[in-house]
Amino acid sequence: MFSLIRKNSPKNIKNDTLSGLTVALALVPEAVAFALVAHVHPLVGLYAAFIMGLLTAILGGRPGMISGATGAIAVVVVALVINHGIEYLFAAVVLMGLIQILFGVLRLGKFIRLVPHPVFLGFVNGLALVIFLAQLQHFKVGDETGAVHWLSGNALYIMVGLVVLTMLIIEFLPRLTTAIPSTLVAIVVGTLITIGLDLDTRTVGDMASIKGGLPQFHLPEVPFDLETLRIVLPYAFIMAMVGLIESLLTLNLVDELTETRGQPNRECIGQGVANSVTGVFGGMGGCAMVGQSIINIKSGGRGRLSGVVAALFLLSFILVGSPLIEQIPIGVLVGVMFMVVIGTFEWCSFRLLGKIPLPDTLIGISVAVITVFADLAIAVITGVILSALVFAWQHAKQIHAEISENKMGGKVYSLNGPLFFASVQNFQEIFDPKNDPDDVVVDFKNSRVADHSAIQAIDKLAERYLREGKRLHLKHVSPECRLLLKTAGHLVEVNVVEDPQYHVAVDKRDFIS
Repeated sequence: MFSLIRKNSPKNIKNDTLSGLTVALALVPEAVAFALVAHVHPLVGLYAAFIMGLLTAILGGRPGMISGATGAIAVVVVALVINHGIEYLFAAVVLMGLIQILFGVLRLGKFIRLVPHPVFLGFVNGLALVIFLAQLQHFKVGDETGAVHWLSGNALYIMVGLVVLTMLIIEFLPRLTTAIPSTLVAIVVGTLITIGLDLDTRTVGDMASIKGGLPQFHLPEVPFDLETLRIVLPYAFIMAMVGLIESLLTLNLVDELTETRGQPNRECIGQGVANSVTGVFGGMGGCAMVGQSIINIKSGGRGRLSGVVAALFLLSFILVGSPLIEQIPIGVLVGVMFMVVIGTFEWCSFRLLGKIPLPDTLIGISVAVITVFADLAIAVITGVILSALVFAWQHAKQIHAEISENKMGGKVYSLNGPLFFASVQNFQEIFDPKNDPDDVVVDFKNSRVADHSAIQAIDKLAERYLREGKRLHLKHVSPECRLLLKTAGHLVEVNVVEDPQYHVAVDKRDFIS
């Protein structure tokens, strides 16, 4: 803890402290709002924000990044809470943390580099849509019969009025002054108007009291058996994937903003430890927060101290400020979340339409849609797979050959481009064994044999020429390729000086007869 201070100059200590306070003030309404989305007590969200923020600031791999209860996790756990209860949520959060720790220990965090930018845009836009749709539930109310219907009359007018007022304050106050966070001002103003005019609208206190003390150690009260594991594991895995994806993408974003480099694997472990601890202290779990991290960076927070200060201030709000928080109207929180949606959504995506390749546009839209109707992990994984297939298809068309004649009258195919699973069909169509002369040379100097499919394609080509009774010569093939080739192995002309040295992506057991 003291090392956090010793490593900071006085200026950085001041910046980290002030930015931490700003972040803490912004965390309160969002933690409560995300708890409401997850159908849990607001204190569950606040405890998660405190523990996640504190531990990831100390143990995580990205100084200056803020973690807490998030909408991405909240929307995943709704079904678990409704169908099985909050104790199963705590068990899932503990298991979620263990999975994330395992990812960090196995050093899998580096694979976040495989996420292309169109997938990132789709991920962010999908997350914004999920948060927006979750807020619409607050415009519904149940009656005595248990039926749920949309608000109407004065209740709707008051709700909409508070939402609009909150959004206007958050949007326009920074143009006048940045001395006080606009989110805090919007909450205070909306709450004072509600109390002063005695408006009949729902508040945080109508759901449950958030008054509490320090988080208490509490093992999840669930049966420790295979049935519990069957219920909890799918949610825990999805939460772990969603949490890591959002955290590592946020880490990359903060890296760009600060022109420094974080540690993805350490962040995986830090997130995992924080979530496991959160689960046994009554928190709903969480991950890195894009909005709060950006607030922290732009407020001058660069070190771990900023995250620690934010968490400690948040705890002080829980211990002594709960009576005030309970007076916050739900409409104000919805307004805050709508502004989060506006700030999260990448509006530049619309300007990119028609300016970027069509496959990239379709991938971004697909990721956003899957995020809304499934979950973030499936959406991002699907986006990465689609991007990989598009990449493979585009590179498959690059293989071609320059055809010439050697001094002996033989035909020479000088290949260019990679030979791999997607390009083998184009590779086969280059050659004409029936009409070629008796002596044919295939030169791989400017090509590369990449995988099992490429090896099989070369063997198939050799068989085609052998059936025609013609001689085939293969030049500039790596030693590993020669080892893996069956039919064409003896056709390779070895040049120990010029032959390339590289490995082929193939399981050698496939070639053992």
